[in-house]
Amino acid sequence: MNYQAHQPLPKTMQAIVCWGAEDYRFQEWDVPQPGPEEVVVRVQSVGICASDLKCYQGAPLFWGDQHRQGYCQPPVIPGHEFVGEVVALGEGAGEKYGLQLGDLAISEQIVPCWKCRFCKRGQYWMCQDKHDVYGFRQATFGAMAEYMKFPVGSLNYKVPASIPAHHAAYIEPLACGIHAVQRGEIQLDDVVVIAGAGPLGLGMIAAARLKNPRYLVVIDMSDERLEVARLCGADIVFNPARVDVVDEVLKMTENYGCDVYIEATGYPGAVEQGLRMIRKLGTFVEFSVMRELVTVDWTIIGDSKELNIHGSHLSPYCYPIAINMLEKNLLPMERIITHQLPLSQLHDGMAMVASGKQSIKVALTP
Repeated sequence: MNYQAHQPLPKTMQAIVCWGAEDYRFQEWDVPQPGPEEVVVRVQSVGICASDLKCYQGAPLFWGDQHRQGYCQPPVIPGHEFVGEVVALGEGAGEKYGLQLGDLAISEQIVPCWKCRFCKRGQYWMCQDKHDVYGFRQATFGAMAEYMKFPVGSLNYKVPASIPAHHAAYIEPLACGIHAVQRGEIQLDDVVVIAGAGPLGLGMIAAARLKNPRYLVVIDMSDERLEVARLCGADIVFNPARVDVVDEVLKMTENYGCDVYIEATGYPGAVEQGLRMIRKLGTFVEFSVMRELVTVDWTIIGDSKELNIHGSHLSPYCYPIAINMLEKNLLPMERIITHQLPLSQLHDGMAMVASGKQSIKVALTP
């Protein structure tokens, strides 16, 4: 044993292994072993993300079509929202990351190459050469297993013991939400609309609340989620099944429209909705991973409104902020983490996430 551990790691473990779209198997797999500057954790909790669901269902982004090559590389262990207990430290890992055996730890979802143009400029979340996100690539197996490894080049953090493990698994989506809000460049008197009150949207609401906009408006088809949105800081909530949300936003802004619109639904209709309700010279933030291509009237973006269109990808430099928000109890976590299932019930968890009627965030416990 050439690493630090209280006891030798077992040889095998139970894991979910993705072999293809809708071909996810609960099976035995080798336990990862740490090399220099690597960390092995015993997974405590792992969330099911909307992107996990889209990969599971066979979305072209992950499996490819005539427009693109698929991102997923089976066989691979999925899971990029996680927290684990440190059980083994490769040479130099403890010193590099400030970790000790027994600590709770997380790792940013991307493991950059640190060599491409973007990494050298500090824009590591847009890494050109590897762009290895846990749970989709064979270089970075994810957390739907009893153990996982944080490889060389990963960005790792200690999680305070005051944060329950099943709450700490929410750090990743919360950090993504924080970055989306940062991309919105919200000003103090802005009217901000967030479309989608799922796990990611709720994190955006809590982060946007800290920007103190004039009005923070949230749109969702679920009244239950809108209730949680209020607990996260929303001033006004609209269910588009009941009201014309574009008309409502125009009425409350003297027919100008909202200043910032953040799309976090994953549905093409929400893009067109945002283009209609945003004011001229407004800022539109596109966050979602879309299952299908989106077609809109680009004249609205250019000639009609001269909009600022900002994409939002991953969560650069936001993990410490997310950890701090959870330490301060700024979100109603017991309302957000609605279900905790054993790892063997992945398929039930995927069905819950797909339905969205009974759950907000579904987490698995190995």
